[in-house]
Amino acid sequence: MMRGKWLAALCLVPFAIFFIVFQIAPLCWVLINSLQSEEFGWGIANFSKIFSSKFYLQAIQYSLEISFWSSVFGIIIAVLGAYSLRRVDSKLRNFVNAFANMTSNFAGVPLAFAFIILLGFNGSFTIMLKQAGIIQDFNLYSKTGLIILYTYFQIPLGVLLLYPAFDALREDWRESAALLGANGWQFWRHIGLPVLTPALLGTFVILLANALGAYATVYALTTGNFNVLPIRIAAMVSGDISLDPNMASALAVVLVALMTLVTIVHQLLLKRSYHVSR
Repeated sequence: MMRGKWLAALCLVPFAIFFIVFQIAPLCWVLINSLQSEEFGWGIANFSKIFSSKFYLQAIQYSLEISFWSSVFGIIIAVLGAYSLRRVDSKLRNFVNAFANMTSNFAGVPLAFAFIILLGFNGSFTIMLKQAGIIQDFNLYSKTGLIILYTYFQIPLGVLLLYPAFDALREDWRESAALLGANGWQFWRHIGLPVLTPALLGTFVILLANALGAYATVYALTTGNFNVLPIRIAAMVSGDISLDPNMASALAVVLVALMTLVTIVHQLLLKRSYHVSR
């Protein structure tokens, strides 16, 4: 038994080395550099500048708003899609799953280019909707446009994550609830949603993290002119005029702190869920 434990621990060594080198070490480097300032030396000057600057606060606000609303819309559509797939027993299910797997990786420059063709100022859908009188004006390069774009790549990821969760809902539960006089809404209110709560919360956190860290798509669409945290971080480490890696590290720490806060809230809510409490 001891030999088996040592062998299992030995097998974890490559993973531990990989995790330390590519996760812990860069995070420590970012934390150390975030406390350095070319003007004030060691201290929290970078963080003071971030939280006293309307420009950086706007970047935080826009990042949170776009990530939150795209995650909300994405998970709502993903829930409907995943549930529909579970109810469909045909080859269409495998096709949609394969398509969702493909489109979940369709991001960056190709996705931005596709949306410009479809929903840009002279995009085909934009022109058709204007001619039909449905919209008067639409700006893909605004916050609303980015929410729509982010929601697009959130949906397939949400479907892939939520699809297995519906295996927890047994058909005999629905039949038992119907025999006891419960309608569809009562079944979902008292049985379906409480059972799915852990999966829904976990998926929402993953979608939020996916949106908060998105860079290539928004950069390709707006050429770096929209004020979100990933764009600001990249500008600080690659810009010729505004080169300030220490400030970029401080912004990265803020981004990590936001995700940590979301994860803590998720864990607290998860402990109160029906599935965990049982």
